[in-house]
Amino acid sequence: MKKGFTLFLLYFSFLSLNAQKKEQAIDTVKTEVVNIVTKYNPKIADAKKINKNPTIKLLKSNEKKKLEYTIFSAPVASTFIPKSGVVKGINVGIKERVYQNYLAAGYGNYNTPYLETNLHYSTRFENEFGFNAKYLASLDNVKNSVLNSNFSNLNIGAFYKQQDRYFDWKVTLNSERNLYNWYGLPDLNFTDLTTNSINEELINNYFELIGSFNFKDSYLHSAKIKTAYFTDSYKSNEILAKFNARLDLPLDFLLSSLNDISIATSIEFLKGEFKNDYSNSNSLKYGTSTININPQYKIEYEGFSIKPGLKLIASFDSENSSNNFFILPDVFVEGPIIEEYLNIYGGFSGDLHTNTYKNFTEENPYVSPTLFITQTLEKSNIYLGLKGRIINDLSFNIKASFKSEEDKPLFLRNTSKSNGSINTYNGSNLKGYEYGNSFDVLYDDVKTNTLFTELEYDYSKNLSFGLQGIYNNYTLKNASEAWNLPSVEGSISANYKTTKWFASANIFYVSERKDALYNNQYPSSLGGIETVDSFADVNLNGGYHFNDKFSAFLKLNNILNTEYQRFANFDTQGFQILGGMTYKFDF
Repeated sequence: MKKGFTLFLLYFSFLSLNAQKKEQAIDTVKTEVVNIVTKYNPKIADAKKINKNPTIKLLKSNEKKKLEYTIFSAPVASTFIPKSGVVKGINVGIKERVYQNYLAAGYGNYNTPYLETNLHYSTRFENEFGFNAKYLASLDNVKNSVLNSNFSNLNIGAFYKQQDRYFDWKVTLNSERNLYNWYGLPDLNFTDLTTNSINEELINNYFELIGSFNFKDSYLHSAKIKTAYFTDSYKSNEILAKFNARLDLPLDFLLSSLNDISIATSIEFLKGEFKNDYSNSNSLKYGTSTININPQYKIEYEGFSIKPGLKLIASFDSENSSNNFFILPDVFVEGPIIEEYLNIYGGFSGDLHTNTYKNFTEENPYVSPTLFITQTLEKSNIYLGLKGRIINDLSFNIKASFKSEEDKPLFLRNTSKSNGSINTYNGSNLKGYEYGNSFDVLYDDVKTNTLFTELEYDYSKNLSFGLQGIYNNYTLKNASEAWNLPSVEGSISANYKTTKWFASANIFYVSERKDALYNNQYPSSLGGIETVDSFADVNLNGGYHFNDKFSAFLKLNNILNTEYQRFANFDTQGFQILGGMTYKFDF
């Protein structure tokens, strides 16, 4: 078998060689060399370069001659006398070192302790955290007050901030504890037995947790989440949760010259409860949910900045089964009239404001825990202003506005349930706020015309002055007066600072306000109007820096020892002095 296969291969190879020989014999095409001759077209690249450098020979008559000169020296009487001087320069001052941490402590009359600290630590790039606390109290009573009139405020906060690749985030925790007293008894003949039975103390506690985010290279610019809880010693409670976000959406895919459109959004939930109303008949509950979408677009036209926008708001009242939807304007325009000296600005806007028990206690700490709480609709706010500089160091701002509001809150004094000699009502002991020494919130539709003026003058690098004035004219739908709203407010300030010394002066003025008088004890109709006198409060603050770390400060308040009332029957402290030390440091 193997022999046959070998013979087959030899035979196949022989046939292949014969076939190639036959094919070579048949092929008659011969290879030839073909020379193509064309006309020569020379190019610049074909030219040979000149390698030799040319030499230029000058005639002897053209050669330069060597210049020779001599100086004839003769004595001359000189009248020049050199004048000594110093090198002038710009005084840029000494660069102040900024510390991230400080501790301040002080003490003043009216038995007033003061403590404040701020601690901060950060790594080089990634994260940082801080802690702050402040305590201020006045343990002595206001002059001639029958009830306790001391107060104390304690604020504590901490935060942590982290920087990541695509966004930064920060978590903040704040808390407050405030103690006040309803010491402003009305003009009634209260017996000692009655006043001794009054529990006028009120304690508020507040907790707040905030998470904020700032994004990089994203349509979502920033976001913020806030949760807050507020309660008092009468078991009132309030919960507020709010989420804010801002988006920047590009429009250049439509037209390359278009700017981004900014959209601010928010979702808010508010829920609260008071154990009883002022008549002690029912509990008071309130709860609202609010959604707000505010798109805005910025246009630049011949030096003017124009920001047209809208506010789309939906509000849902869970306790009163009321739903409302609003479309409100939000337009702002600003531009120069005289470049670098005079700008004009104006706008037309509206908004829906959520009132809270916490905000009311900040404006008036003597409100009773029996409030009806609802939202305030700012239907329109039209304003026009001028701002600029008269000279380089004197700047100004003047604005006129016309505002229309529905359900604007006004503080009105409660009627007393005691005639001065009793401390019960309907068989129950009176609470500490039921003696005509607390305030309710009354809502009304109000139109306000406002003129605002502001001046700032920088006399020198170390001394500056400021002036502010506000005039308000109120038109109310139902109320007979704009309760506890001043028509004129003003302030004058001055600040002085050198390397070692610092000082400031402030003068505040508040015009008359109106409050109610009642015919009888609760329930009673309005019997008249009480005028709360205007007042001016003069304050001086100053101190001395011993070095970069240690400083001493001194605060003088109500220097004129003026006896005035911020609210009806609530007298304020007279002349106050507080001094202390501050220590600044780094970890």
